[in-house]
Amino acid sequence: MYKLKTTILVLFATSVFYAQNAGQVGWVSKFGLAGGFTPIYLIPDLDVLNEAALQFEVEQFSSSGIVTYGGAGYAYLMLIDNVRIGGMGFSGSKSSSSGDKEIIYGIGGGALSLEYTFPQIKRVALSAGLLLGRGSVDVEVYQNNGEFSWIDTWTDFTGTDKKLRNNSRKLTNSYWTISPTLNLDIPVNRFIAFRIGAGYQLTFYDEWNVDNNKEINDVPSDLNGNAFFIQTGIFLGFFAF
Repeated sequence: MYKLKTTILVLFATSVFYAQNAGQVGWVSKFGLAGGFTPIYLIPDLDVLNEAALQFEVEQFSSSGIVTYGGAGYAYLMLIDNVRIGGMGFSGSKSSSSGDKEIIYGIGGGALSLEYTFPQIKRVALSAGLLLGRGSVDVEVYQNNGEFSWIDTWTDFTGTDKKLRNNSRKLTNSYWTISPTLNLDIPVNRFIAFRIGAGYQLTFYDEWNVDNNKEINDVPSDLNGNAFFIQTGIFLGFFAF
């Protein structure tokens, strides 16, 4: 994982070097604006959650990642050649259950995007950039036994027979994030383009909270929003690559 982070940061630093020297070779500036639908495939580390799932007696989460959905948009800054600014948002979840027990892992957020598009590459837009934003990880835990009623809503908290009680917890971790990215936009024509890209979400997290915003202690530090991701998308707008 350390090598992956280092590689992404080196690619971004290299892009900055090219950005500073692009104006010296007479490349034509790119421009345009667009917005679209952007499914994102994230691969978070769920080892800690799988240890808890094992104790909770539900199936462990697979390592296949999470498909999230959202949208993104951008516009080129006319004052700085080949630089575009925009925003994006996403959310998604996956669950594991067994009998009357279930764990749901959810992740989502939104960010400002800042990218430099290499002018020497024609007909497509290859862009390196950063996402700066805010997001959250949610872990929901449920154990539901029997039927539900208005009276059960209150006796579940006070009843003495634990086998008949319905219990739930929701843990939330809100974080700040910075994510280096590399995206390739391939236009079909002047108004439609497809995207494929990748990046790594680095999170700087606040305290974990449970239920009605109460602080919870001793949450393992490895349970966070850090994740490698692959971004896809279809954009509508105007493209001059």
